[in-house]
Amino acid sequence: MKNSDHSYKIATLFSGAGGLDSGFANTGKFENQIANDLLQAPADTYSKNHNVRIQSVANFNEEPKLPCYIVGDVTDINFEPLKNIDCVIGGPPCQDFSQVRGSRDELGITQVRGNLYSHFIRALTRAAPKIFVFENVPGLVSANGGLAYKTITEDFENLNEKWTEIKNKIKKGPDSAKNYFLIFNEIVNSSDVGVPQKRKRLIIVGVRKDLLNLTAEYDYTKKAKQILKGETSLLKKYPITAMEAFEGKTVPELAEKYTKLMEEYRGIENKVGTPEAFAWKSKTWDKLTLNVVDDYLISNNIQPKDDDEVEVAFEEHKIILKELGYYGKPLEGRKFDDNSNEIPKESDKVKSRMSHIPPNMNYLFVDGTEWKVKGTMSNIYRRSHPLKPGYTVMAYGGGGTWSYHYEKERSMLTNRERARLQTFPDDYMFEGNRSQVRAQIGEAVPVRLGTKLADIALSVLENIPTN
Repeated sequence: MKNSDHSYKIATLFSGAGGLDSGFANTGKFENQIANDLLQAPADTYSKNHNVRIQSVANFNEEPKLPCYIVGDVTDINFEPLKNIDCVIGGPPCQDFSQVRGSRDELGITQVRGNLYSHFIRALTRAAPKIFVFENVPGLVSANGGLAYKTITEDFENLNEKWTEIKNKIKKGPDSAKNYFLIFNEIVNSSDVGVPQKRKRLIIVGVRKDLLNLTAEYDYTKKAKQILKGETSLLKKYPITAMEAFEGKTVPELAEKYTKLMEEYRGIENKVGTPEAFAWKSKTWDKLTLNVVDDYLISNNIQPKDDDEVEVAFEEHKIILKELGYYGKPLEGRKFDDNSNEIPKESDKVKSRMSHIPPNMNYLFVDGTEWKVKGTMSNIYRRSHPLKPGYTVMAYGGGGTWSYHYEKERSMLTNRERARLQTFPDDYMFEGNRSQVRAQIGEAVPVRLGTKLADIALSVLENIPTN
């Protein structure tokens, strides 16, 4: 029987500023009891936007007051209050797995698992939630020759058997654990679900095996894949763009804006004079029409089924922009109470360099010129393309890693522009200095992806009898 009127309790670990939590909150069906992070700034942001108290680990362990955000080391938290939690969500920092080298036999099984990950497992064993959501960087799948990933999936599926090994390492936790069936275990591109950003994440969703039968396993697996792989909409084929997110209009409505901004780059290959610049002229510029819809299709390698499909796709874009609160609300010139839309100051040298790099190109475009700069990654001084999803928003990094606006006279994105690429609502206020806010935004799970994960969790929880 469907429990459609029931609300569910969740706990999140490694919560940061609350992107994933906000996605779950958007459904109106989840009550977050516990969130946690090591740092104060994201805790302040979370508390401000979710209206929860902040507790230190020591205070929480002595007298837990739910709901709350626990600031401190997850390894020290007493998870006893998690007993009535329906869903545990979160993802340990990827660095937790990055230092392991060698085979399983060489290392011993306890060394394969990162310490923070082991305490995520401890939370699962204590709470025994009906469902969990684990997210991480896609590189985790191949890290350490795939050993860490293999260990993680085996742990989730056979947790009662594996728990003794893990408990022996961390020296705390209950005596037994529940096993989980993984209804989803793949890499997801956030743009496939309507996030205006190319951002891939490893998503693992597990449901307690004792609550399932074979039919339910198939149904939940099918539904999760449909939602997260973009099979229920046109968004995978027709992604939402950075320009739509920043300007608050759909692609067809931005025709004049697009033509004007692209005309600014006409002839730039002659000013720069590099092989990369002339290659861009022949491979990219010469193929453009400066008709916004045609160039959107060209830039994203889209072969429309017919004109009706294109129209339906952009109507879906409008619906999502309205859901996000962006439609009709361009960011340019807007002031926010947290100063998140202030354009960062940059040196004249950087401004000059960026004025000679067109959309979709990076530092290599000006290599060998007076604007050259050393770079080792493709995202260095890479300018956003107005008709594509934004590039992955980064949390950290030095010069050239901040993400750059598609307009010729603009350089670094503001934190609010970055927040829109992560689908945070405009009334989500961030606490901390510019670098701290940058980190909070860059480390977050896109809010809209969080909502899709919440939809999957609901599809399970609403069909499992309440205790």
